[in-house]
Amino acid sequence: MKVCSKPGCPNLTTSGRCTACRRKADVARGTATQRGYTSRGHRNFRAAVLRRDPICTVCQLAPSTVADHWPDSRRDLLAAGLDPNDPDRGRGLCAKCHSSETARLQPGGWLQK
Repeated sequence: MKVCSKPGCPNLTTSGRCTACRRKADVARGTATQRGYTSRGHRNFRAAVLRRDPICTVCQLAPSTVADHWPDSRRDLLAAGLDPNDPDRGRGLCAKCHSSETARLQPGGWLQK
């Protein structure tokens, strides 16, 4: 067992965040619908990006399965008043590269301000 990775949390866990911190982060993050990922606009964005980028733009080996907002996150695009559903603001990635890129570019996940 080790201490929860959330700064200041003394709870023990087997890896990463403890159950309580993970649950709290999930509630704060909101559902996919609340974040705008189930709208018709986002479905069209995803389809257009994956059609344009059928192969992952990072590893160039695997099929693209994720339409990633790039170079700005969906949150940043919305804050700037830009259309996050414009396919020109996205790129196609495989799931492995999307996870790696998210971890690299957004340390701490969506809760980091």
